[in-house]
Amino acid sequence: MEAPPFSFSSSQSLAFRSSSSSSLLFLRANLRRNRLNLKSPRNLSVRASSNGDSVVTLLDYGAGNVRSLRNAIRYLGFDIKDVQTPEDIVNANRLIFPGVGAFAAAMDVLTKKGLVEALCAYIEKDRPFLGICLGLQLLFESSEENGPVNGLGLIPGVVQRFDSSNGFRVPHIGWNALQIRKDSEILNDVGDYHVYFVHSYRAMPSDKNKDWISSTCNYGDNFIASVRRGNVHAVQFHPEKSGDVGLSVLRRFLKPKSPMAKKLPEGKASKLAKRVIACLDVRTNDKGDLVVTKGDQYDVREHTKENEVRNLGKPVELAGQYYKDGADEVTFLNITGFRDFPLGDLPMLQVLRYTSENVFVPLTVGGGIRDFTDVNGRHHSSLEVASEYFRSGADKISIGSDAVYAAEEYLRTGVKTGKSSLEQISKVYGNQAVVVSIDPRRVYVKEPNDVEFKTVRVKNLGPNGEEFAWYQCTVSGGREGRPIGAYELAQAVEELGAGEILLNCIDCDGQGNGFDIELVKLISDAVSIPVIASSGAGAVEHFSEVFNNTSASAALAAGIFHRKEVPIQSVKEHLLNKGIEVRI
Repeated sequence: MEAPPFSFSSSQSLAFRSSSSSSLLFLRANLRRNRLNLKSPRNLSVRASSNGDSVVTLLDYGAGNVRSLRNAIRYLGFDIKDVQTPEDIVNANRLIFPGVGAFAAAMDVLTKKGLVEALCAYIEKDRPFLGICLGLQLLFESSEENGPVNGLGLIPGVVQRFDSSNGFRVPHIGWNALQIRKDSEILNDVGDYHVYFVHSYRAMPSDKNKDWISSTCNYGDNFIASVRRGNVHAVQFHPEKSGDVGLSVLRRFLKPKSPMAKKLPEGKASKLAKRVIACLDVRTNDKGDLVVTKGDQYDVREHTKENEVRNLGKPVELAGQYYKDGADEVTFLNITGFRDFPLGDLPMLQVLRYTSENVFVPLTVGGGIRDFTDVNGRHHSSLEVASEYFRSGADKISIGSDAVYAAEEYLRTGVKTGKSSLEQISKVYGNQAVVVSIDPRRVYVKEPNDVEFKTVRVKNLGPNGEEFAWYQCTVSGGREGRPIGAYELAQAVEELGAGEILLNCIDCDGQGNGFDIELVKLISDAVSIPVIASSGAGAVEHFSEVFNNTSASAALAAGIFHRKEVPIQSVKEHLLNKGIEVRI
């Protein structure tokens, strides 16, 4: 569970001055008053070590997916030394601080491990530093996330939540454009390309921090996307998840003045792009091999005498190919995960580990994420299960059946217990790391008042001429219907901490006739978090249709990509021709 936030007493003001030296002295004084076990400043003489130029020191405080960053660093030819003590920071030649999760929990870990003062001293001495995502936010004075909570105080400003009242969906998830303000060196190759963001909180430009800002990004308003002062850099986006462009950012930090390794097509980024996601339904076949399969209304077996599981390829190889083809994200759905104990599913964990070695876009994994008791009688919480997925390379986890049960209980009692998998994981890792997968099917009714759930007027009438339908949620891979509608479920899981919704449709699955526009519009209009449209894509026109007629942030497909019926690049070219912004 999340550690209690580290904060100053109410009598200790946040009157940080813009000078980083003054901020550091102020912070140290308050830390001493709070009797934190930190070393004296005079003992922290920052010096470069003799580790050599091929070693990167990584400050991994144990939250979220840092495996992808490790893989990116190794991919670029560098070794990694993990920070264990303050002296490891002091002796670093170059230091990367990736932050994933909640602000308060991160500050608490840094404080308890006695790393705060060494980190501040290292940055103040202008040693080579790169903060990523939360690693940027922690440089500021404080954050409103579960707070106020005090940060390192090196940059003036307060980290605040995005304003969703203006129609922008929160979290800010996806590929967006940068407005570069000054020479930052590490952003020299970014230009007009998209980079990947996933966050609910941001720092805003001001007169007091303007000298730090190297780029901004627009999402409702212009927030700080990167900072630079001397050798100190930090970015709000994730370079390790931003494809070749992101790798160039890391390369420029690790090897200053190095050229971009791969020439990319001309960028045209101007705003948040619509995402095209490749999905891989993964399960074991009858021989025990892990394969990618695809269902026809959730039936994954061939209609042959053998009735074998449909085999469309090997998951690691397919994921790698989709990355090369331009997929903005890759999603693995372990479609038998509801039956098995996922921490015993070593092949699936290995798929994540191997995939993240060469795939530098976001990876989502779903299937069986809930509390378990194993064969030895030991209880494993859903948080443990999710943590193992994150450590294995997942950036987001997708919760299905367990979220349905949690929503039903919440709607019945009106009480957030904090005990559901959805609540636990979003509290520790942030709601941007939690996707809820909804598997509904249409139930036709004559009149809206026939049911207690939200209905829609349908374009194609029901079997008995019904003009209305509600969407019944299911669990256990679509095998069991539940007394809750997709509309009601979506709103409930948003309140419980979901950061994104993966919206499937059993009726459309595998049919190739297009997404269920009525369903996607219903749900995307009902919530303020991003919605991924899924099920039914059969042609490039189906992608522009769902983006033009609904508020979906992304569209996901599986079979048409696996069978090479519609290449990912063809989808993107079509969307560009229709005036819909996508990542090139």
